[in-house]
Amino acid sequence: MVTYTHGHHESVLRSHRWRTAENSAAYLLGELRPGLDVLDVGCGPGTITADLAALVAPGRVTGVDTSEGVLADAREEAAARGSANVTFAAADVERLDFPDDSFDIVHAHQVLQHVGDPVRALAEMRRVCRPGGVVAARDSDYAAMTWFPQVPELDGWLALYQRVARAGGGEPDAGRRLLSWAHAAGFTDVTAGGSVWCFASPEERAWWSGLWADRTTGSSYAALAVDGGHATAASLERIAAAWREWGAAEDGWFSVLHGEILCRV
Repeated sequence: MVTYTHGHHESVLRSHRWRTAENSAAYLLGELRPGLDVLDVGCGPGTITADLAALVAPGRVTGVDTSEGVLADAREEAAARGSANVTFAAADVERLDFPDDSFDIVHAHQVLQHVGDPVRALAEMRRVCRPGGVVAARDSDYAAMTWFPQVPELDGWLALYQRVARAGGGEPDAGRRLLSWAHAAGFTDVTAGGSVWCFASPEERAWWSGLWADRTTGSSYAALAVDGGHATAASLERIAAAWREWGAAEDGWFSVLHGEILCRV
Protein backbone atom coordinates (compact mmCIF):
# COMPACT_ATOMS: atom_id res chain seq x y z
CA MET A 1 0.00 0.00 0.00
CA VAL A 2 1.36 3.43 -0.96
CA THR A 3 1.07 6.31 1.50
CA TYR A 4 0.66 9.87 0.26
CA THR A 5 3.59 11.39 2.15
CA HIS A 6 2.35 14.97 2.35
CA GLY A 7 -1.31 14.49 3.26
CA HIS A 8 -3.60 17.49 3.03
CA HIS A 9 -2.49 19.66 5.93
CA GLU A 10 -3.02 23.39 5.44
CA SER A 11 0.71 23.85 4.80
CA VAL A 12 0.49 21.36 1.93
CA LEU A 13 -2.60 22.95 0.38
CA ARG A 14 -0.93 26.36 0.76
CA SER A 15 1.63 25.12 -1.75
CA HIS A 16 -0.86 23.34 -3.99
CA ARG A 17 -3.17 26.36 -4.29
CA TRP A 18 -0.23 28.45 -5.52
CA ARG A 19 0.16 26.21 -8.57
CA THR A 20 -1.14 27.42 -11.91
CA ALA A 21 -0.98 26.15 -15.48
CA GLU A 22 1.61 28.85 -16.14
CA ASN A 23 3.99 28.04 -13.29
CA SER A 24 3.44 24.27 -13.23
CA ALA A 25 2.38 23.13 -16.73
CA ALA A 26 3.99 25.60 -19.13
CA TYR A 27 5.48 22.71 -21.14
CA LEU A 28 1.94 21.53 -21.93
CA LEU A 29 0.30 24.81 -22.91
CA GLY A 30 1.31 24.61 -26.57
CA GLU A 31 -0.68 21.38 -26.90
CA LEU A 32 -3.94 22.93 -25.68
CA ARG A 33 -6.69 24.42 -27.82
CA PRO A 34 -10.43 25.04 -27.47
CA GLY A 35 -12.58 21.95 -27.72
CA LEU A 36 -10.14 19.38 -26.31
CA ASP A 37 -11.20 17.04 -23.51
CA VAL A 38 -8.71 16.86 -20.64
CA LEU A 39 -8.18 14.53 -17.68
CA ASP A 40 -6.23 16.14 -14.82
CA VAL A 41 -4.91 13.34 -12.62
CA GLY A 42 -4.15 14.16 -8.98
CA CYS A 43 -5.88 17.51 -9.31
CA GLY A 44 -5.63 18.48 -5.63
CA PRO A 45 -7.46 21.73 -4.86
CA GLY A 46 -8.07 22.35 -8.55
CA THR A 47 -6.14 25.51 -9.40
CA ILE A 48 -4.32 23.97 -12.37
CA THR A 49 -7.51 22.15 -13.36
CA ALA A 50 -9.50 25.35 -13.56
CA ASP A 51 -6.74 27.00 -15.60
CA LEU A 52 -6.81 24.11 -18.07
CA ALA A 53 -10.59 24.38 -18.29
CA ALA A 54 -10.34 28.03 -19.31
CA LEU A 55 -7.82 27.17 -22.01
CA VAL A 56 -9.79 24.33 -23.65
CA ALA A 57 -13.39 25.57 -23.25
CA PRO A 58 -15.84 24.50 -24.58
CA GLY A 59 -13.92 21.25 -24.18
CA ARG A 60 -14.48 19.34 -20.97
CA VAL A 61 -12.01 18.91 -18.12
CA THR A 62 -12.27 16.13 -15.54
CA GLY A 63 -10.19 16.44 -12.38
CA VAL A 64 -9.56 13.31 -10.31
CA ASP A 65 -7.91 12.72 -6.96
CA THR A 66 -7.93 10.02 -4.31
CA SER A 67 -9.09 12.39 -1.54
CA GLU A 68 -12.76 13.34 -1.32
CA GLY A 69 -11.84 16.18 1.01
CA VAL A 70 -9.54 17.89 -1.46
CA LEU A 71 -12.06 17.30 -4.26
CA ALA A 72 -14.52 19.42 -2.27
CA ASP A 73 -11.91 22.20 -2.31
CA ALA A 74 -11.48 21.74 -6.06
CA ARG A 75 -15.21 22.04 -6.66
CA GLU A 76 -15.27 25.27 -4.65
CA GLU A 77 -12.37 26.63 -6.72
CA ALA A 78 -14.11 25.83 -9.99
CA ALA A 79 -17.40 27.29 -8.79
CA ALA A 80 -15.69 30.50 -7.64
CA ARG A 81 -14.23 30.90 -11.12
CA GLY A 82 -17.47 30.03 -12.89
CA SER A 83 -15.80 27.06 -14.61
CA ALA A 84 -18.86 25.31 -15.99
CA ASN A 85 -16.87 22.83 -18.11
CA VAL A 86 -15.17 21.07 -15.15
CA THR A 87 -16.23 17.98 -13.22
CA PHE A 88 -14.43 16.15 -10.42
CA ALA A 89 -14.39 12.54 -9.26
CA ALA A 90 -12.43 10.21 -6.99
CA ALA A 91 -10.05 7.95 -8.90
CA ASP A 92 -6.82 5.98 -8.61
CA VAL A 93 -4.34 6.68 -11.43
CA GLU A 94 -3.31 3.02 -11.48
CA ARG A 95 -6.94 1.95 -12.05
CA LEU A 96 -8.72 4.75 -13.87
CA ASP A 97 -12.47 4.25 -14.12
CA PHE A 98 -12.83 5.60 -17.65
CA PRO A 99 -13.24 3.84 -21.00
CA ASP A 100 -10.39 3.58 -23.47
CA ASP A 101 -9.79 6.66 -25.64
CA SER A 102 -11.79 9.06 -23.44
CA PHE A 103 -9.58 12.18 -23.46
CA ASP A 104 -7.39 14.21 -25.80
CA ILE A 105 -4.98 15.28 -23.06
CA VAL A 106 -4.14 13.35 -19.88
CA HIS A 107 -2.11 15.41 -17.41
CA ALA A 108 -0.48 14.67 -14.06
CA HIS A 109 1.47 17.16 -11.97
CA GLN A 110 3.53 15.90 -9.01
CA VAL A 111 1.68 12.57 -9.04
CA LEU A 112 3.99 9.81 -10.25
CA GLN A 113 6.41 10.33 -7.35
CA HIS A 114 3.61 9.26 -5.02
CA VAL A 115 2.38 6.04 -6.69
CA GLY A 116 3.64 2.53 -6.16
CA ASP A 117 3.85 1.63 -9.85
CA PRO A 118 4.44 4.73 -12.00
CA VAL A 119 4.83 2.62 -15.14
CA ARG A 120 1.39 1.13 -14.64
CA ALA A 121 0.04 4.62 -13.93
CA LEU A 122 1.44 5.92 -17.22
CA ALA A 123 0.04 2.90 -19.06
CA GLU A 124 -3.41 3.69 -17.61
CA MET A 125 -3.05 7.32 -18.65
CA ARG A 126 -2.16 6.10 -22.13
CA ARG A 127 -5.16 3.76 -22.23
CA VAL A 128 -7.66 6.55 -21.61
CA CYS A 129 -5.97 8.94 -24.07
CA ARG A 130 -7.28 9.07 -27.63
CA PRO A 131 -5.03 8.29 -30.59
CA GLY A 132 -3.28 11.50 -31.56
CA GLY A 133 -3.54 12.80 -28.01
CA VAL A 134 -0.89 13.60 -25.41
CA VAL A 135 -0.05 12.22 -21.99
CA ALA A 136 1.85 14.81 -19.95
CA ALA A 137 3.59 14.47 -16.60
CA ARG A 138 5.77 16.71 -14.48
CA ASP A 139 7.48 15.66 -11.24
CA SER A 140 10.04 17.21 -8.96
CA ASP A 141 13.37 15.58 -8.19
CA TYR A 142 14.30 15.99 -4.54
CA ALA A 143 17.95 14.97 -4.88
CA ALA A 144 18.39 17.73 -7.48
CA MET A 145 16.98 20.47 -5.24
CA THR A 146 19.65 22.96 -4.23
CA TRP A 147 19.84 26.01 -2.02
CA PHE A 148 22.01 28.69 -0.46
CA PRO A 149 23.08 29.33 2.22
CA GLN A 150 23.92 25.75 3.19
CA VAL A 151 22.08 25.52 6.49
CA PRO A 152 23.30 22.11 7.76
CA GLU A 153 19.94 20.89 9.06
CA LEU A 154 18.44 21.26 5.57
CA ASP A 155 20.72 18.46 4.38
CA GLY A 156 19.11 16.43 7.13
CA TRP A 157 15.66 17.49 5.90
CA LEU A 158 16.39 16.19 2.41
CA ALA A 159 17.72 12.84 3.60
CA LEU A 160 14.78 12.46 5.98
CA TYR A 161 12.20 13.31 3.36
CA GLN A 162 13.65 10.74 0.95
CA ARG A 163 13.58 8.03 3.64
CA VAL A 164 9.99 8.78 4.60
CA ALA A 165 8.76 8.96 1.00
CA ARG A 166 10.41 5.68 0.02
CA ALA A 167 9.18 3.95 3.16
CA GLY A 168 5.67 4.89 2.01
CA GLY A 169 6.21 3.34 -1.42
CA GLY A 170 6.97 6.49 -3.44
CA GLU A 171 10.00 7.74 -5.37
CA PRO A 172 10.98 11.29 -4.41
CA ASP A 173 13.57 11.56 -7.21
CA ALA A 174 10.93 10.96 -9.86
CA GLY A 175 11.82 13.80 -12.21
CA ARG A 176 14.91 12.11 -13.63
CA ARG A 177 13.01 8.84 -14.11
CA LEU A 178 10.01 10.09 -16.12
CA LEU A 179 11.51 9.35 -19.54
CA SER A 180 12.51 5.84 -18.47
CA TRP A 181 9.07 5.18 -17.00
CA ALA A 182 7.38 6.44 -20.18
CA HIS A 183 9.44 4.07 -22.32
CA ALA A 184 8.63 1.18 -19.98
CA ALA A 185 4.93 2.04 -20.29
CA GLY A 186 5.12 1.60 -24.05
CA PHE A 187 5.42 5.16 -25.32
CA THR A 188 7.72 5.57 -28.31
CA ASP A 189 7.22 9.26 -29.11
CA VAL A 190 8.31 11.11 -25.97
CA THR A 191 9.63 14.63 -25.59
CA ALA A 192 11.47 14.99 -22.29
CA GLY A 193 12.64 18.18 -20.65
CA GLY A 194 12.84 20.04 -17.40
CA SER A 195 12.08 23.31 -15.67
CA VAL A 196 12.50 24.88 -12.25
CA TRP A 197 10.73 26.75 -9.54
CA CYS A 198 13.07 29.25 -7.91
CA PHE A 199 12.41 31.06 -4.63
CA ALA A 200 14.73 34.00 -4.03
CA SER A 201 12.81 37.20 -3.24
CA PRO A 202 12.04 38.00 0.41
CA GLU A 203 8.37 37.19 -0.18
CA GLU A 204 9.15 33.90 -1.92
CA ARG A 205 11.60 32.85 0.78
CA ALA A 206 9.13 33.64 3.54
CA TRP A 207 6.39 31.66 1.80
CA TRP A 208 8.49 28.61 0.87
CA SER A 209 10.34 28.36 4.17
CA GLY A 210 7.17 28.93 6.18
CA LEU A 211 5.15 26.21 4.50
CA TRP A 212 8.00 23.70 4.83
CA ALA A 213 8.59 24.60 8.46
CA ASP A 214 4.89 24.06 9.16
CA ARG A 215 4.80 20.87 7.07
CA THR A 216 7.81 19.48 8.95
CA THR A 217 6.08 19.63 12.32
CA GLY A 218 2.34 19.55 11.61
CA SER A 219 1.51 17.50 8.51
CA SER A 220 1.02 13.81 7.75
CA TYR A 221 4.67 13.77 6.70
CA ALA A 222 5.65 14.71 10.27
CA ALA A 223 3.55 11.89 11.70
CA LEU A 224 4.99 9.38 9.21
CA ALA A 225 8.52 10.49 10.08
CA VAL A 226 8.00 9.97 13.81
CA ASP A 227 5.78 6.89 13.67
CA GLY A 228 8.12 5.22 11.20
CA GLY A 229 11.12 5.74 13.47
CA HIS A 230 12.84 8.09 11.03
CA ALA A 231 12.81 11.16 13.29
CA THR A 232 11.79 12.49 16.68
CA ALA A 233 9.60 15.46 17.45
CA ALA A 234 12.74 17.28 18.65
CA SER A 235 14.65 16.61 15.42
CA LEU A 236 11.69 17.82 13.37
CA GLU A 237 11.65 21.04 15.40
CA ARG A 238 15.33 21.54 14.57
CA ILE A 239 14.63 21.07 10.87
CA ALA A 240 11.71 23.52 11.04
CA ALA A 241 14.01 26.06 12.70
CA ALA A 242 16.52 25.53 9.88
CA TRP A 243 13.83 26.30 7.32
CA ARG A 244 13.07 29.56 9.12
CA GLU A 245 16.80 30.36 9.32
CA TRP A 246 17.15 29.85 5.57
CA GLY A 247 14.02 31.92 4.91
CA ALA A 248 15.46 34.84 6.90
CA ALA A 249 18.74 34.92 4.94
CA GLU A 250 18.96 38.03 2.77
CA ASP A 251 20.80 36.09 0.07
CA GLY A 252 18.69 32.94 0.37
CA TRP A 253 17.98 31.02 -2.86
CA PHE A 254 16.22 27.70 -3.43
CA SER A 255 15.56 25.85 -6.69
CA VAL A 256 13.28 22.89 -7.37
CA LEU A 257 14.11 20.92 -10.51
CA HIS A 258 11.27 19.17 -12.35
CA GLY A 259 11.37 16.53 -15.05
CA GLU A 260 8.70 16.80 -17.74
CA ILE A 261 7.42 14.47 -20.45
CA LEU A 262 5.04 14.89 -23.38
CA CYS A 263 4.08 11.44 -24.67
CA ARG A 264 2.23 11.24 -27.99
CA VAL A 265 -0.29 8.45 -28.34
